[in-house]
Amino acid sequence: MKNISRRTALKGLLAGGAALAVSGAEAARTVSGMAEQAPLKGNIRHSVSKWCFGEYPLDEFCEICKKIGIESVELLDPKDWPVVKQHGLTVAMAQGAGLGIDRGFNDPSLHDELVASYEEIIPQVAEAGLTNLICFAGRRNGVTDLQGWENCEKGLKRLLPTAEKYHVVLTMELLNSVGHKDYLCDHTVWGVELCRRLGSPNFRLLYDIYHMQIMEGNIIETIQKYHEYFSHIHTGGCPGRAEIDETQELYYPAIMKAIVETGYKGFVGQEFVPKQKDKIASLEKCIRICDV
Repeated sequence: MKNISRRTALKGLLAGGAALAVSGAEAARTVSGMAEQAPLKGNIRHSVSKWCFGEYPLDEFCEICKKIGIESVELLDPKDWPVVKQHGLTVAMAQGAGLGIDRGFNDPSLHDELVASYEEIIPQVAEAGLTNLICFAGRRNGVTDLQGWENCEKGLKRLLPTAEKYHVVLTMELLNSVGHKDYLCDHTVWGVELCRRLGSPNFRLLYDIYHMQIMEGNIIETIQKYHEYFSHIHTGGCPGRAEIDETQELYYPAIMKAIVETGYKGFVGQEFVPKQKDKIASLEKCIRICDV
């Protein structure tokens, strides 16, 4: 399966949204037709990225998630947060600030615009009762690791007083720089060093297992060593970002067990793009795989 990124998937959804749309009635039938399952164990806090299931209206998708036992629907803008809250769910990773994946804090010329954007959204995150707000390093643009740390540190330090005031955690996502060409924050140790330089609990990392399997592997040992710097974790089948089942190269039950053993209390967000026809069955299957 060809690698799929959040960026390319969203473009495809915008282009073909009308053709892919699932009616509310169809989604409701999906909910009513779901078989009763044993309750989840509660050791992992489950979330799911909405963009992977973009053809489902948010209202109905929240109903589906609640039926499965998922606590959060994530990577949503402020206009969508009240919808999720109405269903008794949360948004474990909020978005709505910044300039996208490619234009991040590594570019000092963007700092004023980025700071203004995040300072507008951070209070909204707090008002909604949420905690994590995603941010990005952006493209490397020829800088060294050291220059990248210095650039990101300079921009993010301007925001930390606001984040600390509102108890919001700015969370930089670790992405592979193959699919997201030239992305700077593409190794765990790079992100961890940025955390250490900033020295604030209000800046942490989104550890994406799919992306880091591409870049460095050694997933379980990395989680054991650096989990204190993670405010959120993402899954995804590798290769191809499909289901996290026997079709791919990682054994997620062992990964989830390692996460639980660290004492990690954040959410684990499913961010795979379903390959199977029954996408909701795939989602429930992958949640159960992670329910250790």
